[in-house]
Amino acid sequence: MKATAQIFKALGDETRLRIMALLVNDQELCVCDIMAALEMPQSTISRHLSYLRNAGLVDDRRQGIWMYYKVNRERIEHAATIFDLLGAMLFELDQTAEDQRRLKEYFTIKNKKSCA
Repeated sequence: MKATAQIFKALGDETRLRIMALLVNDQELCVCDIMAALEMPQSTISRHLSYLRNAGLVDDRRQGIWMYYKVNRERIEHAATIFDLLGAMLFELDQTAEDQRRLKEYFTIKNKKSCA
């Protein structure tokens, strides 16, 4: 029961929901990618990603100096249902659609240079 409460508590924040909307379609993103999409500073994004990681919702990996995050579908009971529901609910929102638009725009620029 405690783990389930921690999951829902982690999802009870707008910024964390916006991050999950970027990751829920099994995309692996660097912190700098998420910063660009949400237009928030690295410290804010990292704090929220840490919360999501501690709840078991995301996994991280280091590549050089960069941290990459993706949805963790293996550690959570009923993960498919939770993530499918999140995806369906979040993709209908104007804010998450705008975040996705900014992320796509950022990727066109990022392909020409490395993370800043």
